[in-house]
Amino acid sequence: MAGKIDSRLKQLGIELPNAAAPAANYIPFVISGKLVFTSGQITFWNGELKYKGRLGADLSQDDGYQAARLCALNLLAQLKVAAGGDLDNVARVVKLGGFVNSTPDFTNQPEVINGASDLMVEVFGDTGRHARFAVSAPTLPRGVAVEIDGVFELK
Repeated sequence: MAGKIDSRLKQLGIELPNAAAPAANYIPFVISGKLVFTSGQITFWNGELKYKGRLGADLSQDDGYQAARLCALNLLAQLKVAAGGDLDNVARVVKLGGFVNSTPDFTNQPEVINGASDLMVEVFGDTGRHARFAVSAPTLPRGVAVEIDGVFELK
């Protein structure tokens, strides 16, 4: 039987990607007490890299928003593994950290990272409201537009 969050994902037409394996010497998440700390997730969709480039040069703000949403889907895939395969075990989205590969004159990083924040609220409701940062970076791994990490609380 599908849980409440799985049913919500289905109702929203949201499919989670496969949880990506680490690309270097780290693990995808660490659980400490009731907190899950996820490693940064980039714009992979089941092994295919999407949204490469810099906001303000190669990509639009809307492209960045969609890239952040994809990063958040990858966060949820990792979180589902950390939560024993059941997102109903998540008590709260605590914090997201967003990095935007952007030109020095691009200043809409918060609007880009809203792609991830909006998804968390769509999926978890008020439990998805979180603290956050959104900053510019001159480059990101593999040339992607966005990278996001997160802290989540388990029940």
